[in-house]
Amino acid sequence: MIEIALYQPDIPQNTATILRLAACLGLTVNIIEPAGFQWSAKSFRRAGMDYIDQTRIIRHDAWPTFRRASINRRIVLATTQAETAYTRFIFATGDILMFGRESAGVPVHVHECIDERITIPMKAGCRSLNVAMACAMITGEALRQLE
Repeated sequence: MIEIALYQPDIPQNTATILRLAACLGLTVNIIEPAGFQWSAKSFRRAGMDYIDQTRIIRHDAWPTFRRASINRRIVLATTQAETAYTRFIFATGDILMFGRESAGVPVHVHECIDERITIPMKAGCRSLNVAMACAMITGEALRQLE
């Protein structure tokens, strides 16, 4: 129905939390390498627990590889630089919900290739949410619309 993509994730606990979310919802997670941590069971132990084995994970060695693999899919980037609130966006079957690095989001060359950009409105003075929480909120809204 929809998939999740993580662009060069920095924090293993956040990635594990998103993998657990995907396992419970039956979603695929695309990991766009390089990750900012070593990919291992130990990195994911606490947050991902035994759910990681139940998650369909596709690892892409770099952005161009992921882009080629998703060429006929709409990529929807969650970013603080967007103007469209995720609750006002119309999601479609086949969308890939993409989330950037915790430390830096996605670079300009990736922004330029993205089909759609959405944001989570926040009160003034707040910079951003935890990526796993943002992923859960946006994924929940996309599924609500599509079911």
